[in-house]
Amino acid sequence: MNKMLSLLIGEVQSFNGRRSLISVIVILAITYAITLIVPFDPENLGAMSVLPAIFLVLYIFITRRILEALTLASVMGYMLVAQGEVLQTFSDGLLTVVMSEDIAWLFIVCGLMGSLIGLIEKAGGAFAFGEWVAKRAKTQKSTLMWTWVLGLILFVDDYLNSLTLGSCMSRITDKHKVSREYLSYVVSSTAAPVCVLIPITTWSIFCARLLEVNGWAPSGEGVYYFIKTIPFNFYGWTAMLLVPLVILGFVPLYGPMKRAQQRVENGGPLAPPGSEKIDIRHGEVVEVPKNPKMINFAIPIAALVGATILFDTDMQIGVIVAVASTFVLFLGQNLMTAEEFTDITLQGLRNMILPLMLMVLAFVFAGVNDEIGFTQYVITSAAVLMSPALAPVIIFIVLTITEFITGTNWGMYIIALPIVIPLSMDIGANTTLAVAAVLSAGVFGSHVCFYSDCTILTSSATGCNNFDHAYSQAPLGVLAAIASAVLFLIAGFVFL
Repeated sequence: MNKMLSLLIGEVQSFNGRRSLISVIVILAITYAITLIVPFDPENLGAMSVLPAIFLVLYIFITRRILEALTLASVMGYMLVAQGEVLQTFSDGLLTVVMSEDIAWLFIVCGLMGSLIGLIEKAGGAFAFGEWVAKRAKTQKSTLMWTWVLGLILFVDDYLNSLTLGSCMSRITDKHKVSREYLSYVVSSTAAPVCVLIPITTWSIFCARLLEVNGWAPSGEGVYYFIKTIPFNFYGWTAMLLVPLVILGFVPLYGPMKRAQQRVENGGPLAPPGSEKIDIRHGEVVEVPKNPKMINFAIPIAALVGATILFDTDMQIGVIVAVASTFVLFLGQNLMTAEEFTDITLQGLRNMILPLMLMVLAFVFAGVNDEIGFTQYVITSAAVLMSPALAPVIIFIVLTITEFITGTNWGMYIIALPIVIPLSMDIGANTTLAVAAVLSAGVFGSHVCFYSDCTILTSSATGCNNFDHAYSQAPLGVLAAIASAVLFLIAGFVFL
């Protein structure tokens, strides 16, 4: 394993511009040759639909360049779809994604969250919050446990959780020599996993609506049916509960996470190489006011959480209200001028450009996967193996694989639930378990995928390269997934 890792690191370091160009030409030429033998109808690609996904995973591990990998994998997919008109099809796909309501929502919410974090930092709220936590967390373990507990409290949305907690806790954990990979794992594990365990989150409202649309829950009862799945959202439970076991040493660190922590304890850098590119606070020097106040952290975050819940878990309204409240609060205390407020807000938006670019390309890749029928092919291929008792575990395993590759979570729910719900009813499986398996797989994708929205935003907030964040936490995520698969297997027979 160490030899293989050394080879990969050597490949990354020696992958110069000329080799990159040659590799791109070869990859596209092979893909074009494949298009000459595949069916014209992209819905009938069959096993060919997995080629872009396989390429994506291999290319990321060889080069560690996720932007490039997503772009090439998307082009490969559109070559299979376009049958000659690749540039126009890729351009149309990119435009469709950028013009979509989902991406517009991401730009507004993530951009303004970047602004909100910058404003709280400038006003000294983040410093005051750090001092408040530091008085209660005096050791490495207690600091990480506080991070976990605060993550459970900020349950409303995974974006809120990752961005707020990651940016505020990094300064504190740095003092206790916690690697950024370790902090990112703790933050990430209390983001999406918690959102499927509480019925008043953005995830629960979205999923409840899908359960109604797809005919399992009667109209108006989606939340009730979502609540029925909570005891069986095994990945959410195992991923969340694994964190304190790791922090307290009951489950030892191993693999890349252990190496990251050893790097820091031996005097090495807190963050892995390349982290400054995605760190939303990189290069900023914040002058702490003489009298930093906790209210300059608590009131904006309370406004964010309260408005989000009040307006039917609408995170967009929540972040707008939070930014507006900071304007009144900070200018009222004469902490900054209106011009400074605007400058910080714009800088926060600029800091989110790389994470947003990554998410746009991830959506483009997910979109072309939908067109070539990747997820549908994998699910229907696995359906022949399903029996009523084995259906939940098979659904979970299959969708965790597709989610690790696509990282779409909510997008996967839209595709998979219309297939899984009638399929489970037809074969006599427990539909609640089957739906819980889909929801759990989506959380796994959000948690572990190298370019999922949660991975990218957690990396941005904690200042940890998103490849190293995902790579270091993957063994722990897989451990939670294995435990979840065992629980789905047992539950499939017990609750048949």
